[in-house]
Amino acid sequence: MKPAHVALAVLVALIWGLNFVVIQVGLAEVPPFLFSALRFTVAALPALFFVGSPRVAWRWVLLMGLTLGVVKFGLLFGGMYAGAPAGLSSLVLQSQVLFTVLFAALLLKERPTPLRLAGTGIALAGMVLVVLDYGAGSPLGALLMVVAAAAVWSLTNIITRYAAPPDMLRFMVWVSAVPILPLFALSATFEGVDTGLNALAHLDFAGVGAVLYVGWAATLAGFGIWGFLLRSYPATAVAPFSLLVPVFGMSSAALLLHEQLTTLRMLAAGLVIIGVALASGVVRTRPRRDRGQLALSAESSYGPMPSTQARACVLNSSTSTARQ
Repeated sequence: MKPAHVALAVLVALIWGLNFVVIQVGLAEVPPFLFSALRFTVAALPALFFVGSPRVAWRWVLLMGLTLGVVKFGLLFGGMYAGAPAGLSSLVLQSQVLFTVLFAALLLKERPTPLRLAGTGIALAGMVLVVLDYGAGSPLGALLMVVAAAAVWSLTNIITRYAAPPDMLRFMVWVSAVPILPLFALSATFEGVDTGLNALAHLDFAGVGAVLYVGWAATLAGFGIWGFLLRSYPATAVAPFSLLVPVFGMSSAALLLHEQLTTLRMLAAGLVIIGVALASGVVRTRPRRDRGQLALSAESSYGPMPSTQARACVLNSSTSTARQ
């Protein structure tokens, strides 16, 4: 990769890692369902009127929007609102790769390689350390909500494999429009209309900045740059940079939110990152074509990041009939 493009890849990882700190700041002012609704509103509008059609069947846009926007981010924002630290959430969310390996085996009949199985075991060991360390003095239910968000995120990876959008940024703009009304409805039902209106009335510069950051920087700018990199280079060259997301997430949370980085948490982080690198196919024993590489490795803190190569992966698959 060109040095300038390496810098762009690192920048995206930084944007997505810092995103967890920004989410924590936003949740301090706005309840989770409402904050998520505002985030997707900013991401979808006015971009929706300029990007053109999503170029995939509308059923995939609707399914992706509800699964990713309502369920996954409802769980993630809810878990962080309930007490899951920003830095730790950025790490735990990477377990979605492990769930993707499992669901790809069950739903797509893709047999994981021994290297991926080993990586899954290493990452699971790291997750056990996270639970042991985190559960000692914090609400374990909040952490489990983030784990559940990771599991749901892995399902969206499978959905994206079926949809195979040729333009991920355009696809995600339309996906972002789907959960807006359901999230506002959930906010009104469970958080209360008065609570929401009061939060909006007292929204300060930090709250507005948080909404704009997660909507524009983490979503539109991040997806735009990452999509450009995936169109310019093989996924195996770009995907490893996503492993920097929890590094930036945990370090920025320690610096800006004063979250404690214990020895156990750093050890757990190392195991999770190494395990994810192996399970996602970033590290290989020999070069080979792998139809599951793109969906398992090109991940971000926002969502699955397949490029136009995903369509070829699906079309070339021996299970294309089942995928239709």
